[in-house]
Amino acid sequence: MCTATNYTAKDHYFGRNLDLEFSYNESVTITPRNFVLPFRTVDDLRTHHAIVGMTTVADGYPLYYDATNEKGLSMAGLNFPDNADYKPETQGKDNITPFEFIPWILGQFETVAQVREALDRLVLVDIPFSPQFPLSPLHWIVSDRQESLTVESVKDGLRVYDNPLGVLTNNPTFDIQMFNLNNYASLSPSQPETHFSKKLHFDSYSRGLGGIGMPGDLSSMSRFVKAAFTAVNSVSGESESEAISQFFHILGSVAQQRGCVEVGDRYEITIYSSCCNTDTGVYYYTTYENSQVTAVDMHKVDLDGDTLSSYPLLTGQSILAQN
Repeated sequence: MCTATNYTAKDHYFGRNLDLEFSYNESVTITPRNFVLPFRTVDDLRTHHAIVGMTTVADGYPLYYDATNEKGLSMAGLNFPDNADYKPETQGKDNITPFEFIPWILGQFETVAQVREALDRLVLVDIPFSPQFPLSPLHWIVSDRQESLTVESVKDGLRVYDNPLGVLTNNPTFDIQMFNLNNYASLSPSQPETHFSKKLHFDSYSRGLGGIGMPGDLSSMSRFVKAAFTAVNSVSGESESEAISQFFHILGSVAQQRGCVEVGDRYEITIYSSCCNTDTGVYYYTTYENSQVTAVDMHKVDLDGDTLSSYPLLTGQSILAQN
């Protein structure tokens, strides 16, 4: 399972946790403007916005998990099992396969408003990348500095939701996730006022009592509540260090620890956490065993080139010996 979120200090940040029980040998990949992006049913993009994000590169093609383009538009695909439903090709529509969706959007558009308009003619079609890489059941969050969308291809068709929180996890569908927040309307970063009874006196025996009732389990519905509460109430200074530290703390509030979620004979973990400064194009990440923040700057490669630049994840723990 996974969690994605947004955060704004002086700059705007977008990122996610990837929670799985195995790795696909992920790497941070920069797709320059003149790398030809082929598509199965629509015209190739021979020139496009540059993109940086997390991928598996298969047969020379960047299969993006999450990414940001040079204009600051960001997108991530998250697991959506039993709900995702991809369609046959439809005449008169833009038939895009799910594995092409992120580069198709980020290659062409600069704002969520433009994406919203383009989605009116989009169908996500049931065409896998290859037998080795079948389609994953996904839904997506698309964000810029001002707003976010959630996109879900379900049995009833393509559903596009305004996402005022800029947060996404997994099941159930986004409309149900948002409705569920009604159950947590009383959560607050402030100490609670007493409404139980005028006959009783209550002692504020601890800080944080305004958060009583917030779920702490690792299910997708609970992570949505906790990530949303943490993200919308997060405060940091405007420096890059303070902002990215705060972002990783937001993701850390819903991270998966090995041993807590069994998947057969394995355990789901937070394989990586990402945080992209969408204003500067610097992509930061940590991994499960490497809590040091690593940075990849898209502007340090030739963005007018035609060759992918990939950086395998640094997964070993980095420890500073202070004495």
